[in-house]
Formats: sequence, structure tokens, C-alpha cells
Amino acid sequence: MNKTTSRKLILGIQHVLAMFGATVLVPALTGLNTSITLICAGLGTLLFHLVTKRKVPVFLGSSFAFMGGIMAVIGDSRAGDPDFLEKLASLKGALIIAGLVYAVFALIIKLVGYEKVNKVLPPIVTGPVIIVIGLRLSSSAINNAFYVNGDFNLKAVVVTICVLATVVAVSIFAKGIFNLMPILFAIIVGYLVALFFYNVDTAPIKEAAWFALPQFVTPDFSWAAIIYMVPVAIAPVIEHIGDVYAVNSVAGKDFVKNPGLHRTLLGDGLACVFAGLIGGPPVTTYSEVTGAVSLTKVTSPAVIRIAAVTGIVFSVFGKISALLKSIPASVLGGIMLLLFGTIASLGMSNLIQNKVDLSNTRNMIIVSLILTFGIGGAAFEWGNFSMSGIGLAALLGVILNLILPTKESKA
Repeated sequence: MNKTTSRKLILGIQHVLAMFGATVLVPALTGLNTSITLICAGLGTLLFHLVTKRKVPVFLGSSFAFMGGIMAVIGDSRAGDPDFLEKLASLKGALIIAGLVYAVFALIIKLVGYEKVNKVLPPIVTGPVIIVIGLRLSSSAINNAFYVNGDFNLKAVVVTICVLATVVAVSIFAKGIFNLMPILFAIIVGYLVALFFYNVDTAPIKEAAWFALPQFVTPDFSWAAIIYMVPVAIAPVIEHIGDVYAVNSVAGKDFVKNPGLHRTLLGDGLACVFAGLIGGPPVTTYSEVTGAVSLTKVTSPAVIRIAAVTGIVFSVFGKISALLKSIPASVLGGIMLLLFGTIASLGMSNLIQNKVDLSNTRNMIIVSLILTFGIGGAAFEWGNFSMSGIGLAALLGVILNLILPTKESKA
């Protein structure tokens, strides 16, 4: 293995660690299989890269945007319950159809063209949406970093401070390849500190099998589940667009133009269809990896593909999966604090670089409402359809940008 390949492998593992906590949280909350989740994330990412001509440094992870739909279909049922496999099969069928919603939007964007997409989504909209993507997740980072079982915990604070200090020290003072691995070093240091402060449960690591294949579930198409899930898919489609613009800012390239937003949407949708076929949670573009790419300045799509393969390998090696699951929340929370803040900073940078004039009343109104609706968690519900957070804020920004006059009226 040459030096370049070894470097990419290490950086790929770092990206897996950056996204692992949030990716496995969805199956933890819904009762879905963690190993299948990692397989869906890995193979879904490779499928995405195939569709996008291997140009976009994006990793797909399990999507929180579908949480409402998932919980509505499976309810309180969990693995081992008599009706769980039946409900899971219905969920998988609904996710396949939801993935096709992405394809419909991809076709529409392909037909209207790049120029009209940029007209609908100028920096005055995309900048604050990127800020919302980062700050909307910040409460999750705070909870993981400073709280244990809902209670403020000084030991967690100490671990978090050690993690942040390691990231800062490596990012600023380390040389060569080590400068590119602040997250990896921070997780190692944080885990060791946590072992000293906590009773980290390592028993599952000892008990886990070295090699274990997960149980796959065949999808079933239930109209009740499909009718609920399809409207839910609209929100992650809008979030996907915001994530792509965030990646644009990180990489300094225009992926909306090349390979095209229609390709990124199609790749995301097909990955979601694939997840439905094998029984995993839906996957989508992932903010944690966007933040990691920004922090490490590693924008190579090849590194992301290595991360995808690494995730697949981890899914079938039980002891590795168990080791990753044993990482305390405060360690991952410390990483998230910086990653999510980095994403928000990208949004501000987007506004500054495009010289958006916030002294203009129209612009200030658009930015202000996107931020308050997105960060405040505003929600809109109508029957089975619901939209909240990032998706609602982005849609509001698009509408305001289209209907508000570009010049302030004179008295």
C-alpha cells in the first residue's frame, strides 16, 4: 500500500467516525437494524457517487427528516414484537416510493435548467439555509456534549473540553498528514478520557461476534404507509438542495452546475430506494461529513468512497460495530459542536463572498425569516403532509425571494 493510498484510507475512516453517531441514532430511536443502516449508508453513498460521476464529496447517512414518517408507520413496535416485521416491510415499500419522489424533482430540475435553479436559489436564500442546517442541529450537539440522561454532567463537560482542545491543537499546530486528522485524534483522546471518568460499557465488544450478517427484510407495498411517507419526502428533497450548496462552499466548486443538481437528487433518491429494498432506514446527504470536509479541508470524493466501503466493512464485523457504539455521547457531542458551527460559518461566508447587502430591507426580511423559522423549529401540517425546520425555512426563502420586489419602493 503506497503512501497516498494509506493517507486516503485513514482519512476515510475519520469520516466514518464523524458521521457514525448520528447515523446509528436513527435505528436506535426507531428499532431498525444498525448493521443494515451502515450497509445502506455505504452502498447508498457509492450509488450516489456513480450517478454524480464521482465528482461530489458527499456521504449519505440515515435521515432524521423521515423520522416522523417512520414512527407513524411502525409506531411503538420494535424488533422481536409479533407485528414488527410486517410494519417494517410496509415501511420499506413506502421508502422505495418516497425515493422516487427525488427522481421526479430531479427530472423537473433537469427540464427547467441550471439558470432557473440559480434564479430560484440565489445566495440570499442558500446562505441563511446553510446557516440553519448547522444551527438547527446544534441543540443535539449540546445535549450530547454536556448532558447524560438529560442531566447536566461535569464529567461530560471535561470530556467535551478535551475533545475540542484536541481538535483545535491538531488543526492549528500539527504538520503534514496529521493536520488533516483532527477528528480522528479527538475521538481517540476523548475515548481514553471517557474510560477514565466513566464506566464505559465494553461488555458488548467482548460478547459481539467477529463476523455477522444482518437480517434483510423484503418490502411490502401498503397504500396507508405510502400515502403518509410520500409527502414527508418533500422536506428532505429541499434539505438536500441546501446541503449541496453547503458542499459547494466547502469545495469551492459548483456542483449544482456540474454534475448537476438533477444528478445529486437522483443519486440521493436511488440510494433511498436501495435502502427500502434491503430493509434499512432512508439515507440522505449528511451535514456531519460536510462539516468534517470543511474542518479538514479534505474535499476528495475518493476519500468519501473509502469511507463508504469502510462503513460496509464495519457493518459485518460485529466487534468493530460494538466498539464504535461504545463511544460515549460526550465524545461525539464535542465533535458535533465544532462541525455544526463550521457549517453555519459556511453559510455566513456564502453571504459575504456573494456580497449580499443586508442593509437592503428586502434582503434582511428574507434572511431573518429563514433563520427564525428554521432555527426556531416552525412547522406546517396539513393532513398527512408536514414540513418543518430546514425544509420549511428553505421553501419560505424561495417564496419570499420570488414575490418580494427587488427594489424598495419609494415614498
